[in-house]
Amino acid sequence: MGYRTLQSCIDDLRHTRQLVEFHEEINPYLEIAAVQRRLYDANAPAVLFTKPKNARFPMLANLFGTEKRVEYIFRDGIEPLRNAIELGADPVVAAQQLSIRLGLTALKSFYYSRPKRVSPRRAPVFECQTTLDQLPQLVSWQNDGGAYITLPQVYTESMSQPGFGASNLGMYRVQISGNDYIPNEEAGLHYQIHRGIAGHHAEAIAAGKPLPVAVFIGGAPAMTLAAVMPLPEGMSELILAGILGQHRIPMVRVNGFACETQRVAGNAANIYAEADFCIVGTMHTEQKKEGPFGDHLGYYSLAHDFPVLKVQNVYHRKNAVFPFTVVGRPPQEDTQFGKFIHHLVDGAVSKKIPGIRAVHAVDEAGVHPLLLAMGRETYLPLDPNRRAAELHTLAHAILGYGQLSLAKYLFLAAEEDDPNLSVYDKARFLQHVLRRVDWRSDVHFVTKTTADTLDYTGGELHRGSKLYVTVSGKPRRELATSLVGRLACEAPRLAMPGVLCAEDIDWNAAFPDDIPLIVLVDDSSEAASSLRNFLWTAFTKSDPASDVRGIGEFVENKHWGCTGPLVIDAKRKPHHAPELVELPEVARRAEEIVEKILRK
Repeated sequence: MGYRTLQSCIDDLRHTRQLVEFHEEINPYLEIAAVQRRLYDANAPAVLFTKPKNARFPMLANLFGTEKRVEYIFRDGIEPLRNAIELGADPVVAAQQLSIRLGLTALKSFYYSRPKRVSPRRAPVFECQTTLDQLPQLVSWQNDGGAYITLPQVYTESMSQPGFGASNLGMYRVQISGNDYIPNEEAGLHYQIHRGIAGHHAEAIAAGKPLPVAVFIGGAPAMTLAAVMPLPEGMSELILAGILGQHRIPMVRVNGFACETQRVAGNAANIYAEADFCIVGTMHTEQKKEGPFGDHLGYYSLAHDFPVLKVQNVYHRKNAVFPFTVVGRPPQEDTQFGKFIHHLVDGAVSKKIPGIRAVHAVDEAGVHPLLLAMGRETYLPLDPNRRAAELHTLAHAILGYGQLSLAKYLFLAAEEDDPNLSVYDKARFLQHVLRRVDWRSDVHFVTKTTADTLDYTGGELHRGSKLYVTVSGKPRRELATSLVGRLACEAPRLAMPGVLCAEDIDWNAAFPDDIPLIVLVDDSSEAASSLRNFLWTAFTKSDPASDVRGIGEFVENKHWGCTGPLVIDAKRKPHHAPELVELPEVARRAEEIVEKILRK
């Protein structure tokens, strides 16, 4: 059975020696985040910090820090949830189909998919009250604008379709101190424009009413995972949490500004009964500066106007534990979320977009900046000189599908050319593409479009461009595995076969055909030193429309192409967000603490 509470998960991990406790004082300001980053790198156990400085509540780190531990935590719900996702969003129809295939076990799982209503008297989250300033004031990077909650579960409902069915549970940054927020009365809510909460907020604004918001922290680990899950349209995150956690999610109904016992002031439509903490409030049209904050791309997302959450109450259960994570240059703990989600939904995109075999959002490149995909190329099967055709249709479908629409670079290959090729073997996949690509015809731009909120390479918040490359057919070239002869560039380094990193080039020079891709960087030795460094540098530091050029570039019938290598300018620009850099004294203290933890 899955865990109903965070406490039961902690107890089990402690019993199975997958969690240790640290009883010395540790500072939530910078120090504990630096420790978490090192815990993740060391494949360390989860750690319960019992004495965070100036905080009333223990803090739980690295809960999802290893792939093995994530699979252990969700061991009972993985297969039922995968079956549910494969069959689609309607749990009733899916239950009927699964009951034939899998029997009573499937029916039980879909019974768990329905949230249940409970009385506030049976809701541990209402046992105690506190204020925002009594929550752990976690600050991960020295230039962060204040403290924020890193594992929130933000719950909203549709005003036109109230109830669980059209609800949204998402993980959006919640700033609880700093900037111009009124202490204990306001928080910043940073959501991205394509998420479900945006539609709920737009409905509320159109109706001239504030949007009720509940922010849950802790509770069943399945609720945390559900908040980051990209679900098929029509499937509530609460359904996912119930199936994954193997129990019905208990929710308390709140009517207006008070529930049936008058203990709960707030305008939230429903509150998760087993949460460790719950912040209740409303969001209307007021905005204030939120940020800056270190983000999962490895940079600071800058301060911008975002909606203000008017906080009415903060509740918590007895013996509440505050789980947290930190973000920074990937990979970090949230990498495990991505791996687990791929494990669950790998076939879901294929069902939604016929012709797609697999899609991989590359974590080392910050997830959204780079997609690798394989699809079917069945148009003109008798053409001996087959080129991408159907792949173009599939590329547009991918770039219009859910969170995949945030992709900045998409490389799409025909599965017929190599059925054994995997999108997860990043180096081999890119070499497969580079052997076949014809830059005169295979590269396509989408300009002046929406972009990831955290990506500043386009020079404007929410705005940027996309590039997709489609390849099909026989190889056109072999790729250089060493640099032979003099090249017309400065500090050349091979990052991988066929990929040259350089600090400057002669744009009028010719380059050999076995080097089809050149990436301009500030430090070629660093960028070419590992696949991780190359992917992060090339795809987080460039915007396709403004930074992609080519040797021998041309425009023909409004199509851009080049006769020589494609060139990505991944040098830092003045409009780029600052990179995250750890303070030396914080690093030293963190290393001392981690050494003590690993000795336990």
